[in-house]
Amino acid sequence: MSGPDPVSWKVVEKGWRVVDAEGEEIGRVHEITGDENADIFDGLAINEGLFTGNRYVPAESVGEIVPGEVHLTLTRSQVEALGDFTEPAPEEEVLDESSTWYQRFAWRWLAGRKR
Repeated sequence: MSGPDPVSWKVVEKGWRVVDAEGEEIGRVHEITGDENADIFDGLAINEGLFTGNRYVPAESVGEIVPGEVHLTLTRSQVEALGDFTEPAPEEEVLDESSTWYQRFAWRWLAGRKR
């Protein structure tokens, strides 16, 4: 009897279970990193618990992805040895030179309100 069919990294959602190489749950997906347009999966940040930070797991350490679960090729101790995840810097959007003055003003105003 086989398990669920594997799914793409693009469908992984925050809160999915993360399972180590030994089949033990070690945390939950906190964030997925990659470029969906180019179909490039970089890795994911996992949260191991309430009092721990997030760990970054590179894509090379992700084995199988099935609905609701991400299976790693690493053991719990190998995951604990990984570095902490730091939020990437916000992307800077460059406005086209042909934008009107009010588009530029609106963009600057909106960008300033996000900080």
